[in-house]
Amino acid sequence: MKDSSICLRSINSLLKDEQGRPTRFWIPAYQRGYRWAPLQVTQLLDDVWDFIQDSEGWKRQTYYCLQPIVLKTRSAGDYEVVDGQQRLTTIYILLTYLKPMVDMLDKTRFQISFETRGDANEPFLEHIDLSRADENVDFFHICEAKKAIEAWFSKRDGSHKLKLLQHFLNDDEAGRNVKVIWFELAEYDDPVAAFTRLNVGKIPLTNDELIRALFLRRASRDGADAGAHQLQIAHEWDQLEKALQSDAFWYFLSNERGLRQNRIGFLFDFVARLNGMSEQLKNDAYGVFHAFSERLKKETAIAEWLSVKQVFMALEEWYENRVLYHIVGFLIQQRVDLGELLDLSGSMTKWDFERELREKVFAHVIGGPLQGLNDDELRERISEKLDNLEYGQDSHKIRSVLLLFNVATLIESPRSNLRFQFDSFKKENWDIEHIRSVVTRRPDRHNERVGWLNHCLGYLRTQETEEDLRKEIESFIGLPQREALDTIFEQLYLRVLNYFNEADIEETDNGISNLTLLDQATNRSYKNAVFAVKRQQLLSLDQSGIFVPLCTRNVFLKCYSPQVDNVMFWSKNDRAAYGNVIIATLVRFFKGNWEEYV
Repeated sequence: MKDSSICLRSINSLLKDEQGRPTRFWIPAYQRGYRWAPLQVTQLLDDVWDFIQDSEGWKRQTYYCLQPIVLKTRSAGDYEVVDGQQRLTTIYILLTYLKPMVDMLDKTRFQISFETRGDANEPFLEHIDLSRADENVDFFHICEAKKAIEAWFSKRDGSHKLKLLQHFLNDDEAGRNVKVIWFELAEYDDPVAAFTRLNVGKIPLTNDELIRALFLRRASRDGADAGAHQLQIAHEWDQLEKALQSDAFWYFLSNERGLRQNRIGFLFDFVARLNGMSEQLKNDAYGVFHAFSERLKKETAIAEWLSVKQVFMALEEWYENRVLYHIVGFLIQQRVDLGELLDLSGSMTKWDFERELREKVFAHVIGGPLQGLNDDELRERISEKLDNLEYGQDSHKIRSVLLLFNVATLIESPRSNLRFQFDSFKKENWDIEHIRSVVTRRPDRHNERVGWLNHCLGYLRTQETEEDLRKEIESFIGLPQREALDTIFEQLYLRVLNYFNEADIEETDNGISNLTLLDQATNRSYKNAVFAVKRQQLLSLDQSGIFVPLCTRNVFLKCYSPQVDNVMFWSKNDRAAYGNVIIATLVRFFKGNWEEYV
């Protein structure tokens, strides 16, 4: 039974079949008629002409590739067109328009027949008569396409026709020409089901689907072990695909949110870039497929598959190693190129690789070289960097430091199996939150005041304390807005702050020792609540199993404070202790004394 096959074929090779007769393409009834607009026709001609210019210039591009044509062989000896009939018909219209030159080049056109309107469409495509455009919708769009072709050539001299056609129909497979991705369905495939998948909801063939078919087809020619190689690639492909479906693994490697399907395409794109194909991938939706198509002309499928698998195994090894997981994961979150890290790892021992990674983190977060700094110099550099960071002006840098603080804290707990949840971190939006709210950001609008008081009231109710204060808050919340005067709120606001020991007037503290990471939804739900309210809500999230970064949790548990005299407020001493812990943790991270548990 014939399996599916895939290859690149020149337009010239589509003109005749193996017997030298015009290749016959059949458009089934489940397809809609020809519907390309003039703009799409013009874009195709522009793209081909750009390719011709590039192929003659310094880029020396070897071929221009159209998107896939999906077909199935019929018993009549022709091909049922499952997808790509719009492109195929446009090419036919172009060849009809240029028929005198096609004949001069001793070429022939392929044939297109239609299950519906076949008696009308086929002869009409042979001799397009613009005066009959209104006879039916198919004729109209065919005529519009011909007029678009005429208009395109009218803006150029006569040599353009021959030049474009020569490139279109170049019969030298190694020369510069136009190609299509030829995807022939297996004998047992249902063409209607394939058409539905490809066209309902506009789901195109992806690079990884095409590459999978390419590998399996190439493996079928790998000599005596062909069958075993096909089974091995198919089985291991599924294993890799399943591994990448794990959000924990995926978000360790990638910052792309929302992608659920075709994640294995990331791996092939990555390998193609490692193989120096970056430039070719820029403007070609199927560039990755083309890259592997070229490589599989020179390598056996099993050898090329092994090289892909080796890259995957290197990434998987990083994921399994707890130290590398956190450092590489941090750098990728900071948008350091994954290929750069893989190249680095291939030229040194694991220990040297880890040291180089710490150098990269230092350069990215602190700035300058790490190597050569003694302990005092290292501490001074980190302290100076953190002292100069200010909320609002340096939010991106502060977020990086706080993330690194979480990562470094987890790394230096070798007996813990906790890992930073890059998946939760990347799937949500994260704010930099003031641990103790800034005094100057007190609520001014009535709805903000009511919301702020409701948070405080909820806390007081759970503690079953300060009944008089609760009643006063309830009274203000129940007032109509016109009666909720500023003076009444100011007095109540001070009473609440006094209860929570936050009434002392301090300078605005926007430094890193008063900041932590918090998901946007939680942060904006309570805005400028007092420390005790924030603490209660954060611990409630943590108890519910909702991801809270370890260091954020530690802050509200006051784990960094040498003396916990009151858990309801965040004092100057708490801030100083927290800032010192951040510096000390980063110093230990950059020193990298992990030999005992690497």
